[in-house]
Amino acid sequence: MQIQDKPPVDSPFEWIGGEPAVQALVDRFYDLMDLEPAYARLRAVHGNTLDNARQRLFWFLCGWLGGPQHYTDRFGHPMLRARHLPQSIGGHTIGLAERDQWLACMDQAMGETGVDEALRARLRDSFFKTADWMVNDRQIVKKVL
Repeated sequence: MQIQDKPPVDSPFEWIGGEPAVQALVDRFYDLMDLEPAYARLRAVHGNTLDNARQRLFWFLCGWLGGPQHYTDRFGHPMLRARHLPQSIGGHTIGLAERDQWLACMDQAMGETGVDEALRARLRDSFFKTADWMVNDRQIVKKVL
């Protein structure tokens, strides 16, 4: 990283604007999931209500972005893939379509909540790596292995 590439703050959490901005991002993300037909497969994975997912994503993102460790304080290490495996067992796999819808929905939410473009680009890359790791569709996983 070059000096000119250094973010203007110490952490992405500060850069995004702290807890109020993370909450706004999470709220818009789940609102979009409920509103936009383009995210229907993603929405189907989440069950009847989004309240629990909303709260947990807020807690997770705060810590993941370098802020308060709300999620790990409550639940320990996130173990994202293991925690999302029951969706596969319950009949809702996370495949490429769900991954791509999650990424598109989050990118749209970042745009609509005013996440700085440089931070948004960095988060897009990090979100892709994490979302790609979350794919648990057995047919896709077998092809990769």
